[in-house]
Amino acid sequence: MYKQEEIKPYGQEVAKEQQVEQMFDNIAATYDKLNHRLSWDIDKGWRRKAIKQLVPHKPLSILDIATGTGDFAIMAAQMLHPLQLTGVDISEGMMNIGREKVERLGLTSVISFAKEDCLHLSYEDNSFDAVTAAFGIRNFADLDKGLSEMYRVLKPGGHLSIVELTTPVSFPMKQLFKFYSHTILPAYGRMISKDESAYHYLTATIEAFPQGELMTEILKKAGFTDAKFKRLTFGICTMYLATK
Repeated sequence: MYKQEEIKPYGQEVAKEQQVEQMFDNIAATYDKLNHRLSWDIDKGWRRKAIKQLVPHKPLSILDIATGTGDFAIMAAQMLHPLQLTGVDISEGMMNIGREKVERLGLTSVISFAKEDCLHLSYEDNSFDAVTAAFGIRNFADLDKGLSEMYRVLKPGGHLSIVELTTPVSFPMKQLFKFYSHTILPAYGRMISKDESAYHYLTATIEAFPQGELMTEILKKAGFTDAKFKRLTFGICTMYLATK
């Protein structure tokens, strides 16, 4: 078990999956506003970099894991022009906002959403040309199981692209990020979303999540090859790429 798997938003008495679903349903209405403001909109650039890695491979079918409100799915559809992109998540509250955005943008013929347990996906083996995930896999109650499912539904030769929040490793960004994530982030989250626990949970899981070389080894253990990583914006975010 990895450290972040033990961390729950609201205590220990209920399963992590249920608490994560409740948390994201609770903050869904303010999630996009907070996400972009707390990152100064840099998160959009992180997503763009991850999607650009898939451009040469021209995936026609894409599965976006922990899709949330669909920002990554929408950007991927606009940049990659797949025939079909499916966003999956455990939070209907988050996906309902994503569905509204997709409808406004006229992308309903390409993007669909489905409530799925990412540890037990309903899709057949070898179903997708690419699998993506942005800022979601650290919420898995079982990281190895979630990654093995992502590997299972990916076609042979298909590509994985992940972006995840991480902790900077170098001075002074390491110290600045710790101050920001322990003071400003939870305070602003409490003020806007009214759910302070959610943003304390965010900080705790970022700090506990395996990153860099360790994460690439975990990807290899799940079966992926050519696993590599690149730190973005001084290590606040890390991009992971791999192949089946």
